[in-house]
Amino acid sequence: MSADKSYSVPLYTTSNGCPVRDPNAMLKIGKFGPNLLQDHHLIDLLAHFDRERIPERVVHAKGSGAHGYFEVTDDVSDIVSADFLSGVGKKTPVFTRLSTVAGERGTPDAARDARGFAIKFYTQEGVIDWVNINSPIFFIRNGVQFPFLIHTQKSRDPQTNLKDPNIFWDFLCNNPESVHNTMFLFSDRATPYSYRHMHGFSAHTYKWTNNKGEWHYVQIHLKTDQGIKTFNNEEAHAMSADNPDSAGQDLHEAIERGEYPSWTVYVQTMTPEQAEKAPFSVFDLTKVWPYEDYPLRRFGKLVLDKNPENYFAEVEQAAFSPANTVPGIEPSADPVLQARLFSYSDTQRHRLGANFNQLPINRPLQAHCPFQRDGPACFENYGREANYPSSFAPLNYRTDVKLSEGHEKWVGEATAFHWGATDYDYVQPREFWKVFGKTNQQKPFLHNISLHLKDARPDVRERVYEMFSRVEPEIGKLMKQEVEKQLAAKS
Repeated sequence: MSADKSYSVPLYTTSNGCPVRDPNAMLKIGKFGPNLLQDHHLIDLLAHFDRERIPERVVHAKGSGAHGYFEVTDDVSDIVSADFLSGVGKKTPVFTRLSTVAGERGTPDAARDARGFAIKFYTQEGVIDWVNINSPIFFIRNGVQFPFLIHTQKSRDPQTNLKDPNIFWDFLCNNPESVHNTMFLFSDRATPYSYRHMHGFSAHTYKWTNNKGEWHYVQIHLKTDQGIKTFNNEEAHAMSADNPDSAGQDLHEAIERGEYPSWTVYVQTMTPEQAEKAPFSVFDLTKVWPYEDYPLRRFGKLVLDKNPENYFAEVEQAAFSPANTVPGIEPSADPVLQARLFSYSDTQRHRLGANFNQLPINRPLQAHCPFQRDGPACFENYGREANYPSSFAPLNYRTDVKLSEGHEKWVGEATAFHWGATDYDYVQPREFWKVFGKTNQQKPFLHNISLHLKDARPDVRERVYEMFSRVEPEIGKLMKQEVEKQLAAKS
């Protein structure tokens, strides 16, 4: 049946296009008799309704997003050959998803948590995803521990499904390299006022290669142009109760007003020779690269200037993975990054299906991969093209791309290695405590952590005091005093 072009409003139909006269009516025997199974509109509607939810993300479940662009502001062609970074003024369309990390989809935006800062670049060489967070460090450096971390930081008891601070703190004490990011988590930086008022960091180390095949280790920093703005603990709790969607609302309304949020983008670089001499491993996700040794180099601007038209299609179905990259940029041997290369793509195959990259929000500007065929929701199946590397004419692909690649040389035997704690794991947290002193964050940090720690068992609390005393003896002492004060007030 052809559409009536005299009407601008589309005709309501079932999913197969059959017109429906009354969407509120049901096909019945008499007015009050049973329904008929042949009522396709009813069955069509209910069957789809039962399936309109997809599995939520295991991490980063609650989030908001926006479209925008990335613009190159400074020449970096001496260190990277990626096309989208090839010239000052060059713009690339992006989609950015900002999120909490450990909570479920109903988590308040103001919850004390890390924040995700994922950016999808639609470049001429394919999609590249920057899967960033709002902290330059993380809790772990062993990829195998990622499931353990999430199980414990979501901290629900397997029997009761209730929050359990003992689980939370037991894991952190068992892995004291986490103390650095734990300090960040209980500072006011972990309760940002909005997504617009926080920084973003790659945290992981990546590799950039130039046209000569020379490469550097790099880390990316996105500095908010709106300035850092945070809630204190009590303000965050109040906002969580008053408006659980505060950050998403703030982002949407700012863009609607034409106040487009932006971030200035920098890169830190380290040569292989510098990496060998550094007092920490370049692959250690629990360490920062000091600015005085590895200065920031500006190269771009990220701007978000368009809200999604549909949350589910664009924000919920957006699929990010650090495995998505382009020539000139590749992952390092960071063990947690290596684990994420598999895990992030695989979780999208579970959530969205094997062809998730064919969804409009994830689709690259051009892609030709005829050896990936069939599966659910396959929109591009390449017709009669061969589904293997065929020698029969006509060939359906070419491979004459020129790549500038530089790689490390690895020598060693396969071994089951657990990257355990060392004395150096307390050096940077000790400096972080001094920064807290200069920024008036010591008291808020102790206050925030005591509110959480007071609910743990006494033996667990003692282990936490001991861990922080290794950073600086006064921290453990002051923390214990603050927790005891909270316990006295509670009783």
